Amino acid sequence: MAIFKEFNSGGKDRSAEDRRRHRELVEESIKKNIGSIIAEESIIGQSKGKKVKIPIKGIKEYQFIYGKNSPGVGSGDGSEKRGDRVGEDKSGQKGDGAGQAGNQEGEEIYETEVTMEELVNYLFEDLNLPDIDKKKLSELDSQSSFKKLGYQRKGIPPRLAKRRSVIEKIKRKQSSKRALEELESKGDVSPLPTEDARFPFMEDDLRYHRMRQTHKKDFNAVVICIMDVSGSMDQTKKYMARSFYFLLYQFIRLKYANVEVVFVAHTTTAKEVTENEFFHRGESGGTYISSGYEKALEIIEQRYNPASWNIYAFHCSDGDNWTEDNKKAVEAARRLCEVCNLFGYGEIVPGYYVSSSTIKSEFQKNIKSKNFAIVTMSRKEDVLAGLKKLLEKEGE
Repeated sequence: MAIFKEFNSGGKDRSAEDRRRHRELVEESIKKNIGSIIAEESIIGQSKGKKVKIPIKGIKEYQFIYGKNSPGVGSGDGSEKRGDRVGEDKSGQKGDGAGQAGNQEGEEIYETEVTMEELVNYLFEDLNLPDIDKKKLSELDSQSSFKKLGYQRKGIPPRLAKRRSVIEKIKRKQSSKRALEELESKGDVSPLPTEDARFPFMEDDLRYHRMRQTHKKDFNAVVICIMDVSGSMDQTKKYMARSFYFLLYQFIRLKYANVEVVFVAHTTTAKEVTENEFFHRGESGGTYISSGYEKALEIIEQRYNPASWNIYAFHCSDGDNWTEDNKKAVEAARRLCEVCNLFGYGEIVPGYYVSSSTIKSEFQKNIKSKNFAIVTMSRKEDVLAGLKKLLEKEGE
């Protein structure tokens, strides 16, 4: 027997639950499709107002439906979560999944648009990422701002308060008029001038805005993206690297006023390249990881003084490296740790079986710096987890 009770909102917003559920679906879809969403997005230079489409499952209201009178009841094993279907009847479905069409109603899917800023906020809101430690020596005066603090009699023409000056002129005119009226009533002056007579401004009428100059401290940051572009780094690995670099850049951009990005591509030699070349050009040949690190150190020395810049460097590779270069790569990585706020190595090995490469083992064994992190990514779902692991090192 069903018992129906009168609904009482208790003064609460009845649509709050719908908005909360919609927000959950948007966040879930963004996190599930993050690799696809940003696989083709530029890391830098995207317009702030740009919108991306997110597929969202529809929300259906509760309703009574006629069943098939099938034997048995729906039950679960305890692992179900809100929204899952338990004990679904499949007896009316046709099609074996091998190309035949089914005859059952599908799930309702619709698209919603979010801006790039909203997408980034959705991702970072629930990650509880730590605040990054900004170097005090890197504080730079940003453009000064001015706040109005009343009026003054002296000033420069651009700060002339026109409205206030007109009010002062009218006040003077009214005072002069009353004084003349008193004198006229006593017969001491001739009749007053007409209303159309010109009453010019005087210097005492002019008022200027009083301004207070404020100085705000800003911080500079640079993100150095290093990647192996040898033949073993296929497009799948590069897309995962792009996703990671995109999120890292967006997070750093939220924390600093001025953020620059440097792309360093390497095989056995390294060079600074554009973003397009970084992700879309490949080269044959072997891999010397140390070449990428040496190039990054050279760029830091020439353009980004660690005393004035917050430096974040990250290297993406599939773990292949010429054995003779391992020792040199470890030494270069140690030097990067000395000049960077944070330095990370990300090993991209798509698939379910993840083995540890020789260079990764060398890093784990020989680098003990607190600002060094190792991240392993085998699926697109690992990108967010890898970013959190990396930034937790900075939070320490």
